[in-house]
Amino acid sequence: MKHFSFVIIDDSESNRLKTKAVTASFQNLSFLAFATNYEDGLDCILEYRPELVFLEIDPSDKDSNLSLMLINELHRYLKVIPKIFVTTKNDSLCLNAFKYGVFDYFIHPIESKELRKSLYRLEKEVTILDLEKAEVKTMLPKNNLQQVDAIQDISVEALVDKTLVQLDKPSNETSDTNIKTEEVITNPETSTNLSLDEANLSIINNSQLRQDSFPTEKDVSFIQTENTHEKPLIICVKSYGDYRYIEAKDICYLQADNNSTDIHLHTGEMITAFKTLKHFEGVMTYPFVRIHNSYIVNIDFVSRIHTGNTVCHIKGTTTKLPFSKSYKENIDGIISYIASGNYLEI
Repeated sequence: MKHFSFVIIDDSESNRLKTKAVTASFQNLSFLAFATNYEDGLDCILEYRPELVFLEIDPSDKDSNLSLMLINELHRYLKVIPKIFVTTKNDSLCLNAFKYGVFDYFIHPIESKELRKSLYRLEKEVTILDLEKAEVKTMLPKNNLQQVDAIQDISVEALVDKTLVQLDKPSNETSDTNIKTEEVITNPETSTNLSLDEANLSIINNSQLRQDSFPTEKDVSFIQTENTHEKPLIICVKSYGDYRYIEAKDICYLQADNNSTDIHLHTGEMITAFKTLKHFEGVMTYPFVRIHNSYIVNIDFVSRIHTGNTVCHIKGTTTKLPFSKSYKENIDGIISYIASGNYLEI
């Protein structure tokens, strides 16, 4: 199957983890980033340029402003809109969603079999489009193939129009194309009459200008690769000129302490930051998950979850973190995420 990159835009941490857990079983899907609200979601798409977007349109947190309007906003900035997979618990918005051109509509939690069907439909659509482009290219005269390779931004429709103009000419005129400058063709950019040679030159020049303004497919691929392999997140705990740098991957869990937060590292060391736990919840995403009013845990350090005793065990320690009923969905998300990896249940 073809490979697709994707982002998840959802205000619910539990839903984000469950969606990522389902996608992890598909080797042709490459996760790029999470976002939790409208503004961050828009910026996430513009930064990573994913091919797929899993979008929540009926958020539980109305302040996140997530809705179908995000799709309209994308048209302001992008020439090619990523395929939108709506993910929500509300099936009453389905008809309206398809009016916005979404590719598919999923009810939480997403089922693997439904996602698999959707991906096969998407692959079929992309394959057909590639074949159409290839057919158009083969229709052009051989001496114009080099020009076509240079015109990367011209649409399939524009190429077809140009081909038909050339193919419709009588055979006795075709050989004189380079001589008869009085024959004209309409320039799609300026809507003025130009000779065929001038039109070809104008199209190539315009394509080069557009290539300077917009990234090519090669550029986009490079941008995604750069963002996918970012350096590890560094957290700086600053206090009276003292800058303490911590790698996020070394944090086991965070514990609230009134208006400050204790950061517990895997080495056993504890560092106090003068920010509330709610502040950290807002700025730290996967793999950090809120499980209690007083605790945020790093999923990578969870060694055991006891739902009966409502506790999480921290790997390599005797520490047990309680989780509350109000965060039970997040616990279910952690369980689903761990089970989606290289996993054996006995």
